Amino acid sequence: MTDVTLRRTQLATPASDEKMMHSAADSDADEVFLDLEDSVAPNAKPAAREPLIKAAREEDWSDKVLSFRMNGIDTQWWYDDLITVVGEAGEHIDDIIVPKVKSASDIHTVENLLEQIEVNNGLEVGGIGLEPQIEDGEGMHNVHEIAHASDRLSSVIFGPGDYSAAMGTPGLDIGQFPEYPGHYWHHALSECNAAAKSAGLPCLDGPYADIEDADGFRESAENANMIGCDGKWAIHPSQIEIGNEVFAPDPETAERAKRIVDAYAEAMEEGKGAVSVDGQMVDEATNKMAQDIVETAEAAGIL
Repeated sequence: MTDVTLRRTQLATPASDEKMMHSAADSDADEVFLDLEDSVAPNAKPAAREPLIKAAREEDWSDKVLSFRMNGIDTQWWYDDLITVVGEAGEHIDDIIVPKVKSASDIHTVENLLEQIEVNNGLEVGGIGLEPQIEDGEGMHNVHEIAHASDRLSSVIFGPGDYSAAMGTPGLDIGQFPEYPGHYWHHALSECNAAAKSAGLPCLDGPYADIEDADGFRESAENANMIGCDGKWAIHPSQIEIGNEVFAPDPETAERAKRIVDAYAEAMEEGKGAVSVDGQMVDEATNKMAQDIVETAEAAGIL
């Protein structure tokens, strides 16, 4: 058995919409986050905490990661987001997404308050993870420091929407630059992924806004997957199946990876440094890649 936590798809769900949260609980997404930030209007943010708490308590989230996205620490809402939601439903929350993280100190600020809430409510200290979202130039500049900011971190997320606004890019469609000669987000995602992996964390790509464009979403997910990202946001249930497929190894690859791992283990027992599998030489680097594929495939039920 593997202890890999799949995050192939991270379904975004407004905390103000009880029907959508109910549907999200029944979805095939690996993670669902109940959103108090961008998908909730400013005058509705305080009221959205109660339906979030109700959904966290009453829906069955046992087969997925349940998180919520708080408001940024530069807003008037974040303090009560943590106090209220964690205080009343903390035992049901796996992670908190922290938006617009600019530096490690932002994570420390959230972590310090969160620890006090856990203590005051009899929750396991450190039991709730944090997922920083990188959404501007300062955050990208400091992403390696951010990725190592706390033992609570469970992923690093790239947010292309606000990042586009911060960088001054043209266009109004999140995640989409079809005229660009190449993969527009290659550098940003590579930077986030390198930082995440240096800390032993998964890296998640953000949304693709055109929910009618399944091919575009697939291409965006495949680009992120080829860079090494572990998953991607889904902003509509129709994107979940594609994301789950793209960010899991296909059965043929999984089976070959298993043969590599088994053959390499046998070679090590015999004192060999390399072995041939399917006509190709396998060394320690190949074995590490194969082990990662096998663990993901086992977690996804492919092996």
